[in-house]
Amino acid sequence: MKIINCPINGPRPVSEFFYWGQMRVMPDPVASSDDVWADYVFNCNGAPGVKREWWCHTPSNTWFIIERDTEKDRIVRTYLYGEEE
Repeated sequence: MKIINCPINGPRPVSEFFYWGQMRVMPDPVASSDDVWADYVFNCNGAPGVKREWWCHTPSNTWFIIERDTEKDRIVRTYLYGEEE
């Protein structure tokens, strides 16, 4: 069983978590062109490597960031939003 280290609750089984998607910087919806907005909405980087992703520990409703290496299938680190360093 895979274990994810929740920044608040510590190591927990992966079945207690929900993946919400890759963390990306949203362009300004008012100032951006249609092409930039469409690229943000419909395209994401699918190349293997380290990704920053939103995850939630569902029993405690704790939302946090996981840096995950999708090529090696390992978690690099977990942290609460705003604690990026």
